[in-house]
Amino acid sequence: MKTVTIIVAIAVIAVSAFALVSCGQSDYNKVFAFSIADKIDALIYANYVGQNQGGDNQSPSVSDQDTLVVSLTNGLNVRSGKGTSYSSLGTLDKGDMVAFIALEDGWYKTVYKERVAYVSANSSYSTLYRMDKGDEKVESVITVGKSLLGYPYVWGSQRYHWGNGILNTNFVAGEFDCSALTQYAYYKGAGVLLDVTTRTQVLQGVRVTRDNLKRGDLMFFTNSSRYNLTGTERVGHVAIYLGDNYILHTASDHAVIEQISSKRWSYFIEGRRVL
Repeated sequence: MKTVTIIVAIAVIAVSAFALVSCGQSDYNKVFAFSIADKIDALIYANYVGQNQGGDNQSPSVSDQDTLVVSLTNGLNVRSGKGTSYSSLGTLDKGDMVAFIALEDGWYKTVYKERVAYVSANSSYSTLYRMDKGDEKVESVITVGKSLLGYPYVWGSQRYHWGNGILNTNFVAGEFDCSALTQYAYYKGAGVLLDVTTRTQVLQGVRVTRDNLKRGDLMFFTNSSRYNLTGTERVGHVAIYLGDNYILHTASDHAVIEQISSKRWSYFIEGRRVL
């Protein structure tokens, strides 16, 4: 009976995965896969999930919460392997977050620049943090966004598509400014077509006030150079709201999950709900 149960369970997962691909995901460059280990806790890119997990490995077990690794210090290395001898792919500042996939041999397995990476799990350097999830589409968008963390900010970068789903043949993988990143994440994650700039994206969806922001909403800000402008010309930045005062965005240096500072809040204009 156990064998039959396992076979049936695998069949259900396979049918579910096929249904996902059949519902508009098949034209995406990446393929989503359900992680059985964490009870379909999140949509995780199949090529990010390791096949051999031993020792003190752990996976998220709370299906309604997103588990993240938060840095407790500035300059925390994100490494290509489980050990200080492996190359650094980038660094996290204090308070910055990355995805948590598993705990392996004293290292947190994560995703950084669309590849498997590791952060020291030493309690002096990092810890785990949980926040409430949104619905499936919201989590799919955020999963894509988390895979882009660490990519450098490139002002005026090529968009993945032209706002209508027609792909831009000049798109350069790994190069994003703020609105290019949101456009890519919402399209890849949920098939949502965002326009090509912050000043056109702010016209999409439904307006959301600060008090009513939810995980997955777009947040639009002004900046010092646009502060005194009016209308859409005042908009200078866009980010994805995660909840608990955290955003996922890219601004000036690289794609990051970080807290919204009081300065950034002073520049907040409005939220837009597109999911």
